[in-house]
Amino acid sequence: MDLDEWLNYYNNERTHQGKKCCGRTLVQTLEDGKKIWMEKFVH
Repeated sequence: MDLDEWLNYYNNERTHQGKKCCGRTLVQTLEDGKKIWMEKFVH
């Protein structure tokens, strides 16, 4: 597996168990965080 394939897997397919991720992928966590930030700070 080359680096591009691994990064895609790590960010878009592999679920993470950290405090903020809660079983989501890193991309899902980032997108959800952006929505929350937009709701709080952009009106």
